[in-house]
Amino acid sequence: MTAASSRERRLMDGGGSDAREASRTLLHDLDQRLGGLITALYPDERKRPGYARLARMIRETTGGTISATYLWELTTGRKRNVTLEQLAVLAEFFGVPLDYFFNDDVSRRVDAQLSLAVALRDTRVRSLALRAEGLSPASLDALLTIVNEARRVENLDHVAERTETPSDVRRRSADGHDAGERPDRPGAQRS
Repeated sequence: MTAASSRERRLMDGGGSDAREASRTLLHDLDQRLGGLITALYPDERKRPGYARLARMIRETTGGTISATYLWELTTGRKRNVTLEQLAVLAEFFGVPLDYFFNDDVSRRVDAQLSLAVALRDTRVRSLALRAEGLSPASLDALLTIVNEARRVENLDHVAERTETPSDVRRRSADGHDAGERPDRPGAQRS
């Protein structure tokens, strides 16, 4: 067992008040991450399986057991007392590394990949991307400006770039502009 995994196990097993406090921090957004994985796997809410069916699918796929009620409690944030073994079962089922639940950098990277996979399910998005292949950098920048403006007009969320950090998101939320973007020229980077 590695030092990191034994530390994580101690944290989740509640080995002292410091460990209990650290485990709360360690898994502070487990509900959001788990909910995001379910949404990414089943983006159409009408076709999304219930927790009982999802728990059965997890058991059939991984051999691990998580009850429907417990899965619901984890996803809604009502419970956080998850074991490392249960997290490993969830990671295996959703096809993400175990570190996804512990490491913000890994989580951001996986979330970006999942967002791309979800976006590429739409044939129009794929068609747009494929047709952009081979265009000059100036033409690609013009297309990005048009898409960003269309997203703004339709009040859609900002699409985070791969290199965006949480502080960039907070800054953008605070002043209404991208970090590194000139407010007077959407999409233009500061020099």
